[in-house]
Amino acid sequence: MRIELGTLQREIPAIAGINAHDLSGCLAMIGFPVDSTDTQAAAIVLDVDVTANRGDALSHRGLARDLAAKLDVQLSQIPIAPNTESEALLSVSLKTDSCPIYSTAILKLDCTSANQTPADAQAFLVAMGSNAKGLAPVDASNELLYRYGHPTHAFDADKLKGGICVRWAKAGETLLTLDGVHRNLDTNDMVIADDSGPIALAGVIGGNSTKVTENTKRVFLESAYFSPQIVRASARRHGLHTDASIRFGRGADTAFVKTARDLLVDRLISWAGAELLGAWTVGHCDSKPSGTVISKNVLDRIAGEPIQLDEAKAILIRLGCQVESLRGGLNVRPPSWRHDLNIAEDYAEDILRIRGYGHIDAALPPLEGAPEPLPYSYQQRRTLSRRLTQLGFFQTVTLGFISPEADAKYSTDSQEGRTLLNPLGLDYSVMRGSLLSSLWNVAEANQHHGAKDIRLFEIAPVYKSTSDGPVEISVLGIVWAGSIGGEDPLTPIRPVMIADLIAIAKDLGFTGTVNVIDFAQNAFGLEIPLSELVKSTEKVIPTFQPFSRYPIVTRDLSLLVPIDLSYGELESSIKGAMDSVPLQDIRCVDVFKDNKLIAEGRQAWLVRLKFQSFERTLTGQEVESWVQAAVKAAKPHGGILRG
Repeated sequence: MRIELGTLQREIPAIAGINAHDLSGCLAMIGFPVDSTDTQAAAIVLDVDVTANRGDALSHRGLARDLAAKLDVQLSQIPIAPNTESEALLSVSLKTDSCPIYSTAILKLDCTSANQTPADAQAFLVAMGSNAKGLAPVDASNELLYRYGHPTHAFDADKLKGGICVRWAKAGETLLTLDGVHRNLDTNDMVIADDSGPIALAGVIGGNSTKVTENTKRVFLESAYFSPQIVRASARRHGLHTDASIRFGRGADTAFVKTARDLLVDRLISWAGAELLGAWTVGHCDSKPSGTVISKNVLDRIAGEPIQLDEAKAILIRLGCQVESLRGGLNVRPPSWRHDLNIAEDYAEDILRIRGYGHIDAALPPLEGAPEPLPYSYQQRRTLSRRLTQLGFFQTVTLGFISPEADAKYSTDSQEGRTLLNPLGLDYSVMRGSLLSSLWNVAEANQHHGAKDIRLFEIAPVYKSTSDGPVEISVLGIVWAGSIGGEDPLTPIRPVMIADLIAIAKDLGFTGTVNVIDFAQNAFGLEIPLSELVKSTEKVIPTFQPFSRYPIVTRDLSLLVPIDLSYGELESSIKGAMDSVPLQDIRCVDVFKDNKLIAEGRQAWLVRLKFQSFERTLTGQEVESWVQAAVKAAKPHGGILRG
C-alpha cells in the first residue's frame, strides 16, 4: 500500500520531525514493513506491506492509529462538522441483511467547471498512483478512500430511475460497469438497483449508466457497509479486484459509514461549491461485539514473561479498545474497525506488538511440568501404523481433493456439499468421500513400474455432505495387490484373497462386517472408520525405553541343525548361555535346504546376533568369546558351524 509521508504526518502531528528512514523502522516494528521509498511529484511515498487480516490499515488514518498507539501520541481530529439528517429525498430500501446500513445525500453542483479538485488533492492522488479526473465527486471519493479507508461512490442523481434498492441480482440481469465491460450477474451478487435494474455491483464497482460526467448537475452519494464475504465472492466471480472491493472484502468500519458520507459532502461543498439538498440514512448497525476475557496467565504464557495488567490495559486503550479491569485479567471489546481481534491470543499478540518485540527475552523460557497424555486419536493412528508396517504395508499420503468421476466410484455420498466453489481444476474440485480411489491410483502407478506385491495404507480424513457443510471423518484405507507367501520353503506363494483383507481388519480390532472392494487382477481394498475400531488398552503415555550411545556389533552364525529342530529351542539355549552378555537381539534371518542336506536330515540356519553395551564400546575379543559361547550352546541340539 502506498503511503504519502506528508499526509501521514498530518494524521499524527507529533511525527512531523521524523524522517522517512526512521519512520520506516518504526512501522516495521509494529508489523508493517516498508518495501521501498520513492519520491512522486515532490512527495515522499512509502510502499508499506499490510497483511490480509488488517483491512483497517489500508489507509493513512488506519496506519496512523497503530503508529500513534506505538508512540503513545494523539491523532489529529477528523475535520468535519456533522451534517443534520433530513427527510429522505429518494426512496432507499435494503432487501438483504448483507447491507445493514446505507447513508446517502443529494447535492446540487455544477461539474462543467474545470479543475474542481484542489491542487493538493490532485498531488495526493498522483502520489497514490491514481490520476485526478477533474470531477470533484469522483476525486473526493478516491481521496477519502486512500486517506480514511472507507469506499464511497457518487451517482448522477438525474440518471436514476425511481428509488434505490440494495438487493440480490436476478437471473439473467446484466450490468455495464465503469470499465466498459458487460457483465452477466449471478443471483449471489449483491447489487445497487433502481427501477431500470442494476446500476452498481455492491462494494465492487459502479455502473456506466449512472456515472458522474462533466454534465452532471446533481449527485447521489453512497456510503454503506457491505458483507465482506459477499463482496469477496463477487469480486472473485467477476475477476474484479478494485480498491473498494479489497477494503470492503476485508471488513469496513461500520461506525464510519455516516462520517464518510459527511466528509464527502464537506469536500464537495468546499471544492466545487455544492449545495446540500438533503442527507439521510437507512438501516442501522448498532451491534456491539461481545467482550473477550484476557487472563494474566494467557498473557504471560504468550509473552514468556510477566506482563503487568495496567500496562496491557493502557496499550489496548491506545489501540481503541474498550477495556474493563477484572480480577486476574481484562475484559476487552475491540473497536469497530478491528475485525481481526476475536480471541484472547489475538489481543495478547497485539499487546506484545505495540509494547515492542525488543522487550521479549532472547532466551526461551524454561519448560517444566509433567508430560500431558497423548490424545487417543494420535495414539490410535500410531498403533495402526506400526501394526500395518509390521505386516509389510507401506503408508502413503494422497491429496484430499479429487475429480467428481473418481469420487463417484467408491463414495455413495452426495457431492453437492463437498464440491469446491473455486477449485484449482476439475481433477481437484471435490473433497473426497473415500480414500480408495486415490489409493488405487497409487497402486496402479506401482504396478506400471513393475511392482509385483503392493501393500498400501493411508490414515486420513474423508468428508460427508450435510446441510451445515462437509463433515470430516477419519478412516483407514488399505489396498493389497499381488501375492502372499514365498518367504521361505515352508510358506508356498499364492494370490491375495478377500479373506486376507478380512483377516487384516480383524487383526486391527474391527468387529463389524468387512466390506472388501475387488478392484481387478488380485487387487483388493477396504475402508474402515477409525471410530469403529476397538479402543486400544495401550498406555497413553508410553514408558521411556533407554537407548545406548555406543555402536552395535553384529555377528552371523551359519549353523547346520537337524531338520526337525524347533528354532525356539535353539534361541532359548543361546539366550540362556548369555545371561550376563549385552545381547540386544537374536533371530534367524535365512533358512537353506537342498537335496543333499535333506538326505542327511539337516538344514542350514543363518542366525544373526546383535551386541550393544550401554556403558562402553565393545572389543572384538569379547564379542568373539560370546560367539563361541553361542556355538557351544547349539551343540547339545546337534547344531554345528557350517564348513
